[in-house]
Amino acid sequence: MLKKILVLLLLLTFYFSCKKENKEIPKVKEVIKKVEPKIYYGYNLDDFEVLNDTIRKNETFGIILDRHHVLYPKINKIVTTVKDTFDVRKVRTGKPYTILTSKDSTQKAQVFIYKHNKVTSTIIDFKDSLISAYNHKEKIKLVEKKISGKIYSNLSVTMDSLGLLPTLTNKVADIYAWTLDFYRLQKGDQFKLIYDEKYINDTTFVGYGELKAALFNHKGEDLYAYRFIADTIKKVPEYYDEKGNMLRSTFLVSPIKFQYRISSRFNLRRRIKLYGNRVRPHKGTDFAAPYGTPIMTTASGTVIESTRRGGNGNYVKVKHNSTYSTQYLHMKRRKVRVGDYVKQGDIIGWVGMTGNTSGPHVCYRFWKNGRQVDPFRQKLPSAKPLKDSVKPIFFQYLKPLKRQLDSIRFFKKIDTVFPKKEVFATH
Repeated sequence: MLKKILVLLLLLTFYFSCKKENKEIPKVKEVIKKVEPKIYYGYNLDDFEVLNDTIRKNETFGIILDRHHVLYPKINKIVTTVKDTFDVRKVRTGKPYTILTSKDSTQKAQVFIYKHNKVTSTIIDFKDSLISAYNHKEKIKLVEKKISGKIYSNLSVTMDSLGLLPTLTNKVADIYAWTLDFYRLQKGDQFKLIYDEKYINDTTFVGYGELKAALFNHKGEDLYAYRFIADTIKKVPEYYDEKGNMLRSTFLVSPIKFQYRISSRFNLRRRIKLYGNRVRPHKGTDFAAPYGTPIMTTASGTVIESTRRGGNGNYVKVKHNSTYSTQYLHMKRRKVRVGDYVKQGDIIGWVGMTGNTSGPHVCYRFWKNGRQVDPFRQKLPSAKPLKDSVKPIFFQYLKPLKRQLDSIRFFKKIDTVFPKKEVFATH
């Protein structure tokens, strides 16, 4: 009897213990994951079949829609309706497009998306009786980046080795066109850049934004460039050095700073007494000045000739960029050698009487695209200095940019010519 009672007690203990454990087991809720619809140009792709393709040779807008079961009366109506927004005759071979078709058995095209480039598209919607067309621009994210490089061959090769496209190389060349001769950069010259890259969805690169600041170390000299808008009305950006001087500088009016007079102008029909009063073209402008007067280069550039030859006497020729060069004849003595980099206003020699000349002067010759022209008749790039009222704003503006440029280290070894680009704050 006692044994039966003990067994019963054990069974009851086990029962209540299990029941207690069952009460403590939490109920598992069934979690249903909500699937977000995939939206493409504002359309829910669950409602369509999506076809991606490119314009083929001799393929027209009409041919494409006809292939996707749109009848020609409807095509003609679409073309007429959207002509102010999109000229269907301008679809180009190789351009990508997307067609959204119905999911039923007809698979009839309802939306046509033509992609002009990675950023801009035109959407033509004709799924209903109401036909519409509009242009779409992707949202662009600007990512600020900084980079430095060292010249071992030329600028293009170095920029390419850094993974930078020619569009940025050309922008750098344009900025320094009046300060550097990129065809004569020296091995070991270095540069630093701060610029924006454009991205769609954080991953798709679609080009460069503004080049905000740059530093070129040429022959040991630091040449800064800062993008700045001085005119708040016209809002045209220019590049200035750390002193507020515009890099897109014009030529000096004269290679002589003070005492001079123009004794003879550019004249292709001038008669020269020295040659028997015969008509002989004078392809320069003569600036008469006292013997030994310093001669300045009228714009920055690289010395490509420094020699004495025939009637020219002692002369120097300076190449400023791919378009312009200047030449200075009849010098007493030359101060510069071939390959020297000279800045606007630097002394390159002194007034003399070498070569064919009847008095002390410098014959100033101006070359444009390889042809001698009259500098006073050329429409040269204008350069207006910063107004005194704007300079304090400019100097305050460039402080953080200069700190950023100075924080970028130059690379000293050849194996560091392929540095990684460093990402800065997104704007």
